[in-house]
Amino acid sequence: MHIIVEGKNDRSRLRRLLKEEVHIECTFGTLNALKLEKLRKQIGHDEVYLFMDNDPAGKKIRGVLRDTFPDAIHMYTRRGYAGVEGTPDEYLVAQLEKAGLEEYIIYPIIY
Repeated sequence: MHIIVEGKNDRSRLRRLLKEEVHIECTFGTLNALKLEKLRKQIGHDEVYLFMDNDPAGKKIRGVLRDTFPDAIHMYTRRGYAGVEGTPDEYLVAQLEKAGLEEYIIYPIIY
């Protein structure tokens, strides 16, 4: 299983909440044919989840990835959050649960 995010800060944010068997791939911004082919090879026939920022750049990247991975499951941040990296843990966990990833979540300790 693979979750594709935009950047390394998004990846590190999700890494704290997910078990190691979940692969988190980064687009590092814009996608070209070479990057798409590399992602396609890395992922193969595994399950794919797309978790992009809710901004114009994130929507553009999601559109390109939607064409490359038509069966991908889409997860969304709420408008107003500073992308995936700026989304509160509680909301990230809710989105992961909504996508059916409960067994892979490392639930944060809330004080």
